[in-house]
Amino acid sequence: MIYRSLFYPTRDLIPILERQADLLCDSARLFCEMQLTLDAETWKKNFSEMRNLEHRGDALLTEFREEISHISLGPGVRRELTTVSMAMDDFLDVLKDSANALNIYKPAKIDPQLQELSRIVEDEVKAIKQLIPLLNGIKKNTTAITLQADRVTELEHDADEAYESYVGYIFSEEPDMREMTKYKNLAELYEKATDSGKHVADCVRILVMRFL
Repeated sequence: MIYRSLFYPTRDLIPILERQADLLCDSARLFCEMQLTLDAETWKKNFSEMRNLEHRGDALLTEFREEISHISLGPGVRRELTTVSMAMDDFLDVLKDSANALNIYKPAKIDPQLQELSRIVEDEVKAIKQLIPLLNGIKKNTTAITLQADRVTELEHDADEAYESYVGYIFSEEPDMREMTKYKNLAELYEKATDSGKHVADCVRILVMRFL
């Protein structure tokens, strides 16, 4: 009964989650592009686009909450579904904040390690985009959902290692204290973005457990 109610054709929540995932993909792409240039105008332009995506994400979260309020669900299922939507919205916020930091700090260079962290973020988003449509059939897609969630977790672990290695690198190799602080702060934000991706995957795991 819960399963039928969750995906009742006239009140399907999955398309809203898919649109949130699309916004994440667009935002992650713009974020990665920012790591490939030192042009301040490009940073400003991409950040502006990401801010607009974040605003659209807020509207989607509101739409999701309104839609789910019309569906008869147990409080646990309602909570877990809403948590997934909120987690994706938070991820979008963190990406925007990371882009804004780059736009504000204007570092003298963007090390390959920062570029790698941004690519990890984008790979997490791609995995999440593949994961969301699978929720249309949670029971039959449990294995596939779990594999994608595991992929996000693995990427987040890679980001942790990359972050720790990079912090050690800049402390030993960067002579300019001001620039070193910029790089460290940027790396922290980028690593936080990968944590946000993992949080989305973890929220989906909890949702799936409701149907096992």
